[in-house]
Amino acid sequence: QVQLVESGGGLVQAGGSLRLSCAASGSSFSINTMGWYRQAPGKQRELVARITSGGSTNYADSVKGRFTISRDNAKNTVYLQMNSLKPEDTAVYYCNVVVLRWGPGTLSEYWGQGTQVTVSS
Repeated sequence: QVQLVESGGGLVQAGGSLRLSCAASGSSFSINTMGWYRQAPGKQRELVARITSGGSTNYADSVKGRFTISRDNAKNTVYLQMNSLKPEDTAVYYCNVVVLRWGPGTLSEYWGQGTQVTVSS
């Protein structure tokens, strides 16, 4: 089993910055892809950014140039640096991790508990 602990959400004014963190813990796994999704009220959950084990990244068009995803493999942690925040970035942000479980040799997906990001205008 893999546990994910998120931190870093909060309230910020438009134009401000926040940094989200998500640390994975557990045993007998290797992390494949790490990413962040968000869900605003009344909307579907959407991909914000994703980073592979090799460091390749992809971003939603709406956050390109403003958000940066990174990971620290030694700490099993993924970060999302969010700059130039806009009110439309307001949502619950969820960490997502895909791991290779050594025992069964299968890929499994895990989600964090979510952290609220609110951007005031």
